[in-house]
Amino acid sequence: MQYDRAALQAEITARTGIDAAMIRRLVHGFYAKVRADPILSPIFAAHIPNARWPTHLERMCAFWSSVALASGEYQGRPMQAHQPLDVQASDFDRWLEVFRATAQDLTPPAAADHFIERAERIAMSLEAGIEAHQSRNLGRVRAFHMPFAPLTPSMKEA
Repeated sequence: MQYDRAALQAEITARTGIDAAMIRRLVHGFYAKVRADPILSPIFAAHIPNARWPTHLERMCAFWSSVALASGEYQGRPMQAHQPLDVQASDFDRWLEVFRATAQDLTPPAAADHFIERAERIAMSLEAGIEAHQSRNLGRVRAFHMPFAPLTPSMKEA
């Protein structure tokens, strides 16, 4: 499927106000909070030495440009990079909590909604990928329902 990347970016920017400068502020603001967070900081410190943070931040700016604006700037493999991590579902919850707060603090509401919706999908995908790769549950209790299966009376009450 072909699409006009420039037109898509223009539409997203017009609707949300997101541009490269906003992405940069969000990424730098978010990771400043991550590096100070008592839960997240040790996870990141174990994998990103201080000397590599500038490179990591630039890579995350490219990633979020691709995610938020469909820019195509990021060419990495985030799933592969995250699969070996020793994390729990609660770590993803904390990551999302910090991300949501940062997006809401640093960006207008339409942009925050756009970023947060994508962050939630990313977290869900990475969590599932880590679970599959490591053959373990990260601690999230999930209620699964087949989309086309009829609901039982007890399921309707829930």
